[in-house]
Amino acid sequence: MTRIKTLALMSALTLAAPAIPGVAAPAKAAGGLMAIIVNDPSNPYWLTEGKVAAAEAEKLGYKASVSASKGDTNTESNLIDTAITNRAVAIILDPANASGSVGAVKKAIAANIPVILVNAEINQSGLAKAQLVSNNAQGAALGAQRWVKDLGQKANYVELLGSPSDNNAATRSNGYETVLSQYSGLAKVGSQVANWDRTQGHDKMQNLLQAHPDITGVISGNDEMALGAIAALKEAGKLSSIKVGGFDGSPDAVAAIKAGELQYTVLQPVAIFSAKAVDEADNFLKTGKTGVANEKQLFNCVLITKANTSRYVSAFTLRR
Repeated sequence: MTRIKTLALMSALTLAAPAIPGVAAPAKAAGGLMAIIVNDPSNPYWLTEGKVAAAEAEKLGYKASVSASKGDTNTESNLIDTAITNRAVAIILDPANASGSVGAVKKAIAANIPVILVNAEINQSGLAKAQLVSNNAQGAALGAQRWVKDLGQKANYVELLGSPSDNNAATRSNGYETVLSQYSGLAKVGSQVANWDRTQGHDKMQNLLQAHPDITGVISGNDEMALGAIAALKEAGKLSSIKVGGFDGSPDAVAAIKAGELQYTVLQPVAIFSAKAVDEADNFLKTGKTGVANEKQLFNCVLITKANTSRYVSAFTLRR
């Protein structure tokens, strides 16, 4: 009887023991809630990110919830709290802010919920179990090289920039600069932040066009801003003389390429790494490991031009 009581007490203590941050959870079968937090599903890129991740989670036997931070760290923090309250077994997070999202990730870890980051990084390694992002430097170089081919080596141009709180914005802009600075005849005469948004892209393009009416090129950090710029250029009757380049590989951008309005877009393989993020979360829950050696994982981008739009199968997917 004493031995039975001792075993029962040991079992109870084991069940009640708090989780130790940094220590792998014991292996278990798939199941439970996988919370997926994206930025803004009104953007087709983030819409695809959430849909693909949710579909992969459900395929693997989990329930999936998709919510959006809209790039706001307070909203993001509240969504992490909700995931903790709902006893999520893992969180797939597109961080709202490279520095500002660190606290939200730490909060999930303290609740013993593994976090896998997609699309954007945070400025601290060793917290998330994995960070899966596009190779933005490689993609920017691809786009800039194509843009020079379309624009020519002598021109005045402007740039539309993504959100400053997102490391991707600076990485893409720096990638453009690395290529474009090699051509002495190319002069960047203006730039404005349009925060990845189509409406802001339109409005900022109007401002830039008024200040620099002689430009012949616009290079953009993403497709939504580029499409906004195209709308403004159409209104001004100048689209035929100005070359616009994008980045993301969205369906609307591909349609604009086919229509001869956008020169190219750089496809981010978001459908691939969103599914893979869920697979790595599943592996971690079952084995205590993601199955991948490196926390940060880069996925190469692909250039889409009028010549290869026929290979575009569905949102952010190219036929091999």
